[in-house]
Amino acid sequence: MSFKSSVNGKRRAIMRGLTRNIGRSAFNKYAHGISDSDIRRVLISRPNSRLGNQLLITPLVQEISGTFPNCKIDLFVRGNISFILFENYKNVDRIIKLPKKPFRELFKYLKVWFSLKKHNYDIVINVDNNSSSGRLSTQFTNARFKFFNDLDKDLLAKYEDYEHIAKFPVYNFRGNLIRLGFNGTDIDKPIPVLDIKLSLSEIATGKKIMDSLVDKEKKTISVYTYATGDKCYSKDWWFNTYERLKAEYGEKYNILEILPVENVSQIDFKAPSYYSKDIREITAFINNTEVFIGADSGIMHLASAAQTPVVGLFSVTNADKYKPYNEGSVAVDTNTMDINDIVAAIDKILGIKK
Repeated sequence: MSFKSSVNGKRRAIMRGLTRNIGRSAFNKYAHGISDSDIRRVLISRPNSRLGNQLLITPLVQEISGTFPNCKIDLFVRGNISFILFENYKNVDRIIKLPKKPFRELFKYLKVWFSLKKHNYDIVINVDNNSSSGRLSTQFTNARFKFFNDLDKDLLAKYEDYEHIAKFPVYNFRGNLIRLGFNGTDIDKPIPVLDIKLSLSEIATGKKIMDSLVDKEKKTISVYTYATGDKCYSKDWWFNTYERLKAEYGEKYNILEILPVENVSQIDFKAPSYYSKDIREITAFINNTEVFIGADSGIMHLASAAQTPVVGLFSVTNADKYKPYNEGSVAVDTNTMDINDIVAAIDKILGIKK
């Protein structure tokens, strides 16, 4: 771990300790029996700049939009990426963004915080109960109801997927609405999957780019060999995996590598590759592949948001919390599973019987 990462880790631990007891979900005594017309504006607080963490709130945004179709949703985030991810979400109104590097823009950082006081909300939701900034912003904001998203032991005992980071805030949202007496809540219905709502024209553009790179008569399997820190698998691991994928699928499928913004490859560019810095274009490109294989990363969650089945590779992070969430996707714990399990997962997605 780098010195910077170590310092940031200690800083976050200290802040979590200081803010752990800030706020409890607040319910006005006159709130019981609320209707959808009572909820007109909601704030979601996720002051984090990472691609994956912002994608993982798309199920909550969909849930709120579906429950209260006429309400406006504001997002309190960090950085500029939410403007791209949520551009096709009609209910998303204001995106209130903290600068990505607050200590370099301290005045702007403080100005954004104080701007939260300008608006009144019916509900404010802190997405991550371990986020000190999320708890502070929820406490700081003017709102009728404040959901701090503390662990609900009853929901934890009832739902085996409660801890998943994309589902946890949705389960809590539903539970809180039931406490408020909202009659339209079905806590057992399926939770929306990750989605950035690609347009048909975006998907068509992705298909056109793909056809220019590989044999368009074949379907395509995509691999993403990069990840940050300890989540990144070695070159030897990826070389062996790539050779097995070629042996299993190379005759009938294109195998294509999607490159990270760093433009590096753990298989030394041995496969046809695709590179872009355009997040929506990358998503549309992945949408045109049959399966995506990659380690836990923001791009893995982007592949889920592309509605492509994902084989997510996990070695150091908690798969129950971070596994890919969309139809057909699966997590593989490479500490206990091997390439045969990866192949079996791909076969199931592709409908191959052996």
